[in-house]
Amino acid sequence: MPLPWPSFWQHIREDDRSAISDILSTLLAHGALIGDAGRDRELYLLAREYQKDLGEYLAPLHLELVPDPDRPIFQLRPVPGDCGLMARFNKAETLLILTLWRIYHDTRMESTVEAVVVTANDIWSKLNLYFEQMEPPKEAQLRDMLGKLRNRRLVRVQWHEDPNRFGDSQVEILPTLPRVIPFENLAAWEQQASGHQPQPGVPEPTLPLEEA
Repeated sequence: MPLPWPSFWQHIREDDRSAISDILSTLLAHGALIGDAGRDRELYLLAREYQKDLGEYLAPLHLELVPDPDRPIFQLRPVPGDCGLMARFNKAETLLILTLWRIYHDTRMESTVEAVVVTANDIWSKLNLYFEQMEPPKEAQLRDMLGKLRNRRLVRVQWHEDPNRFGDSQVEILPTLPRVIPFENLAAWEQQASGHQPQPGVPEPTLPLEEA
């Protein structure tokens, strides 16, 4: 039996209530709603109509509902130190996200492409370039990490149909990814990335990457 609809949302049309539930479920499960096509497009358009209501509902959880100015995306941005619905990336995931941030940044600086798409081989090569003193991830580990980032709506992945050609899999780095990393510019990235190179006797820093 479904729970009763909240009394403070009685003004929301009955025909929209099921979709509002789907919007909130998507945002809380994945951290973002990307309305490119199909059902997600319908949910995005409805979320835009009820943006104020959704934002006020999420505010007590210390989650800010942030629209993308250029693409049909709503993303949750947790308030650091206040939001209790936080997950942190482990060391290997941190290095991968640092690499993806740099690829996205460099590509957008060099061209005006709308989508930043690379292969798994490209990512692996950049990981080795940026963090040459670190052991690169194995194929299975990289696949698992990309799968997690896809679930968090930070990348889109099209796995190659031939399992022996995983390196040719296509990875689109979404604009949601740079927003989970508090870097204002490349200099800030370089400062953080340099701290992840092993140095004898110096503990490694923890990157404040956070996701709702």
